[in-house]
Amino acid sequence: MTHEKFGSCIDACLDCATECERCATACLNEKDVAALAKCIEIERYCADLCRMSATFMARSSADTEHYAKELCALCAHICEDCAAECEKHTAMAHCKACAATCRKCAQECKAMVGENAHVHQPA
Repeated sequence: MTHEKFGSCIDACLDCATECERCATACLNEKDVAALAKCIEIERYCADLCRMSATFMARSSADTEHYAKELCALCAHICEDCAAECEKHTAMAHCKACAATCRKCAQECKAMVGENAHVHQPA
């Protein structure tokens, strides 16, 4: 089955989704929530896309693998953006942990897509 070769990327995406949700919730409990609004927003988008990417990889077949690769390319991008935002708040342990998890997920997604893989670019 095609999805079996994506096991480490699926795991990284699911871990990232969980960590992003944890961090967003922790941010909502901080004193200055307004200062963390951008962080919370991107964490939620990142969590959603990570879950969707994992689902597409789990469903993929030889005929549909390209859909998972396109989602993973986007997932790597949003994970990098989320990590960069969380790194602005590393005084908070939850943001530091989230940034590290996002960086790992971005690496896994890039490896899954492959350097030479064609990923559809919108017109």
